[in-house]
Amino acid sequence: MMQQGRVQLDAEWNEQADVGTVIKMPGGERLMTKSSEEKIVVSKDGPYVVSAGIPLTMELIMPNEEGLSWEWKRAKTFETDGEYKLCRCGRSKTKPFCDGSHARTHFDGRETATRRPYVRQADIFDGATMTLSDAEELSAFARFCDPGGKIWGLMDQTDDPEVRKLVIREEMHCPSGRLVLHEKKTGQEVEPKLKPSIGVVEDPALGCSGPLYVQGGITVESEDGTPYEIRNRVTLCRCGASINKPFCNGSHASIKFRDGLVEFVRLKKG
Repeated sequence: MMQQGRVQLDAEWNEQADVGTVIKMPGGERLMTKSSEEKIVVSKDGPYVVSAGIPLTMELIMPNEEGLSWEWKRAKTFETDGEYKLCRCGRSKTKPFCDGSHARTHFDGRETATRRPYVRQADIFDGATMTLSDAEELSAFARFCDPGGKIWGLMDQTDDPEVRKLVIREEMHCPSGRLVLHEKKTGQEVEPKLKPSIGVVEDPALGCSGPLYVQGGITVESEDGTPYEIRNRVTLCRCGASINKPFCNGSHASIKFRDGLVEFVRLKKG
């Protein structure tokens, strides 16, 4: 059953859903937020300035029995009062919030991300009943695409209901929006309707802290006032090391970025 031009998803996705406005844009439909006031402004060599009213939570990447990324778990909701600022340099003592460390450390926060729309960044992988668009530069190294033999290797089996369900699950859990599925018969984009929110990602399996998981079509505005393409899911760098600023490119994993908000414990095998 189709609803508002999108594929109707299983109940587990509807729990996160919210009614928004779906509009046509180059590269597919996009869910827009109810209020154009909801935005994140990238300040020059400084923090992200977030509009009042956008919820801020901590989201944990939970592994399955095989140790592969499988589920999101909400650990807490941060209290915010009006407009707030989130650390972008990775050096604040009050993470996830800014404490002015960017100025003291002369943080170079130059935006280097392309302005090309997603559709021009992505490679297309043809499958049995679906196609997969993949903009690899947007990878946040969350690894939800790995279970079951990796999503790319499953595309030829999407005529199998169980494989199809797994493929959709993996794409939906991808926080960066790197992966987008389309139905071959209708061309419809398979995408959840997410409530506008920001998640502070923690990755216990890797023993590091991740990016900001921005959901629900929140506008991300450059320091020069130009908005980036509005998308349902994006990840913003908060370790300061991405070469695709303001977006995450997985550098937090290579530098083992830790924000001090959680204690990572190495589990012994066996």
